[in-house]
Amino acid sequence: MLWESIMMSWKNIVTNKLRSFLTMLGIIIGVASIIALITIVQGATNSISQQVTSLGANKITVNAMGTPLKQGLNEEDMKNIAHLKNIKGVSPTVLTKTNIVYQDQVKEDINVQGKNEVYFQSNKSLLQSGRAINILDIRSKNQVAVIGQELVTALFYGVDPLEKNLIINGTTYQIIGTMAPSSGFSITSTNDTIVIPYTTALRSLGVKNITALDVFLVDTSLADDTVLDIKGVLNTAFNYNDQAYSVFNMGDIIAFFQSMMGMMSLLLGGIAAISLVVGGIGIMNMMLVSITERTTEIGLRKALGATPNRIQVQFLIESIFLSIFGGLIGLILGSVIAYIASTLIGVGYTMQLSTVILAVGFSAVVGIIFGYMPARRASKLNPIDALRSL
Repeated sequence: MLWESIMMSWKNIVTNKLRSFLTMLGIIIGVASIIALITIVQGATNSISQQVTSLGANKITVNAMGTPLKQGLNEEDMKNIAHLKNIKGVSPTVLTKTNIVYQDQVKEDINVQGKNEVYFQSNKSLLQSGRAINILDIRSKNQVAVIGQELVTALFYGVDPLEKNLIINGTTYQIIGTMAPSSGFSITSTNDTIVIPYTTALRSLGVKNITALDVFLVDTSLADDTVLDIKGVLNTAFNYNDQAYSVFNMGDIIAFFQSMMGMMSLLLGGIAAISLVVGGIGIMNMMLVSITERTTEIGLRKALGATPNRIQVQFLIESIFLSIFGGLIGLILGSVIAYIASTLIGVGYTMQLSTVILAVGFSAVVGIIFGYMPARRASKLNPIDALRSL
């Protein structure tokens, strides 16, 4: 009986192709909207999250504004933080701008940052050629430098800069490495930067304080406790003046961003779901019209022994067919739209199985809900009243 109902429903859909397509149109638009919107947002979320995560999901950043009595952090403060629990490493920043000279070329106001070996160990992709600053450079206060790509191009175009001497603020430094180009998005671009040992910077560049610390964690799940521990050290260092410093947990920033993008996905999915509901109402209306047109057919089948339940099952299957076919067409259409849009805006194309199940499953549910009433109405038709229309 079920197979016969399926075949009759299929035959009716195929026989009235245009009407079936128009009936499915609302479902097609709804599913395509859900697939396209959620996929594009997910692609953008993944792309931006990867870039934000590359800045350091396991990192806490400390910035020291200082007080009149204490201008910034010193090495003792850094060591006290490095000895806290859950700390894998601490990278200080000693920052200044100064003039540099190579042969007869002079560059003014160049960013010079004092770092330690942790800075390069925490991001292996920073170094492009040569070697990074190591612990011996820090302890010996060596006059060595790693330079960014803009300076490589400006000062050493066509020449290998390694082992060349560069004069920074009147002192000669040997170039030991070059840094990889930074993307335009990165807020920590090193393209126009020279990195030297922070101990050398404190001795030679006239900078007395460490302006910032990048604190790398062993376990990111304990970041909140570690932030409290760091604030404890800073409170002691700055005489409990919490305006003298700021502490940022990069993990919190990333989690907040991902939460916002998740909410946006739900919002867009909800808006697109309205199209599905509208499509379901369209199916219900077309099914009601179909029942009116097929009153004679229903009356004959009942007169020949078809039960109300069988009539109801047939119309319900027809409604589900329309919804599922509409969902599949919408899935293909939405995938194509999402792929084209993702390519145009330059984000990754990611189609998740959960999105497909959500869209197609929701369309099937819509078919059942909005097809039930017309199917029930068909099953309740009086065969005598139906046959009078002959």
